[in-house]
Amino acid sequence: MSGAFLRYRIMAYVVGVGLAILVFVGVPLQYAANAPGVVQVVGPIHGALYIVYLLAAADLARRARFGLLQLAAMVAAGFVPLLAFVMERQVAHRLAREHPVEAAVPGGQSG
Repeated sequence: MSGAFLRYRIMAYVVGVGLAILVFVGVPLQYAANAPGVVQVVGPIHGALYIVYLLAAADLARRARFGLLQLAAMVAAGFVPLLAFVMERQVAHRLAREHPVEAAVPGGQSG
């Protein structure tokens, strides 16, 4: 399960940073300065990486036996600015609480 969590963690940060750049830099530039370049580049990249993030979140949710509500929150984190960082911490704490052996062993079981 540690491999699934690592994949999820990496994708949460990548998608979170991409969305933050898109929303806090690209959109203001597009509408305030009439410069859509950032949105045109970062938007499609974020969209493609969001699909990978969804796969990583679904894989982790399945392996950790998360409920539908937890999975929905993880999915929403990819399109609500800064929520990906909050959800990643919440998921890390939940995994440490529910699966302490795997959280305590660096590398844990491969998964």
